[in-house]
Amino acid sequence: MSAQGPQRRLLGSLNSTPPATPPLRLPTNQTGPQCLEVSVPDGLFLSLGLVSVLENVLVVATIAKNRNLHSPMYYFICCLAVSDLLVSVSNMLKMAVLLLLEAGALAAPATMAQQLDDAIDVLVCGAMVSSLCFLGAIAVDRYISIFYALRYRSIVTLARAWRVISAIWLASMLAGALFIAYDNHVAVLLCLVSFFVAMLVLMVGLYVHMLAQACQHARRIARLHKRQRPARQGFSLKGTATLTVLLGIFFLCWGPFFLHLSLMVLCPQHPICGCVFKNFNLFLTLIICNSIVDPL
Repeated sequence: MSAQGPQRRLLGSLNSTPPATPPLRLPTNQTGPQCLEVSVPDGLFLSLGLVSVLENVLVVATIAKNRNLHSPMYYFICCLAVSDLLVSVSNMLKMAVLLLLEAGALAAPATMAQQLDDAIDVLVCGAMVSSLCFLGAIAVDRYISIFYALRYRSIVTLARAWRVISAIWLASMLAGALFIAYDNHVAVLLCLVSFFVAMLVLMVGLYVHMLAQACQHARRIARLHKRQRPARQGFSLKGTATLTVLLGIFFLCWGPFFLHLSLMVLCPQHPICGCVFKNFNLFLTLIICNSIVDPL
């Protein structure tokens, strides 16, 4: 184990350099162009994780204590906060264990260390999948609240919301376990990348449609007030900026990680792709940053 960032069997092994068999890995003697490698200090990684934990705990506590927020929409937000909390805690735990093992402060048999490693890996992967799922669920909930406003309460009931939440948690933990159990298979990476693309397409489609509907509504209001052009331009600019920030942050934080996974399938031994692999710890840090941004 190396203490250079939160390495893990499925996730962290992707930036290592073992032999080319299985095909998801890079040769140790790979040579190529000089690469820009961004090093993320352990202290910075742990600090970002701690900020994420504090923010998401605050979100969960706020929703739990305020009965006015006990509705399906806020339950989805609360579950997203719990998912981001688990992403941060599991990565921090992984980092702490690796640092303790590296320093010799933690002595554990190889079998026990491997079991602990697997358990944390399942938690990391499951939490990441659930975080993406709840981001998608929030987008769907907002879409229904806009386009089916009069029927929203009958469509998104508490019972249905709890069933969706339970299904997401169950599927996420099961997916995490399966991904770790079959981490040497290309199908694992393809499933993860396909899942990210599906969530990205879903969110872009729903939010763009919502923005178009909002702009159309603003134009109707502007016609009634006989000031169509100023109102339309101002609202469209503000809505477009909000949507760009929302989806831009999502893509910026998650995109590099899934680009890494994609390149592991497409060009595992290409020197240029190897330059991307060297920054794996940076990609994990960006995911932690997403967990910081989500509560905001």
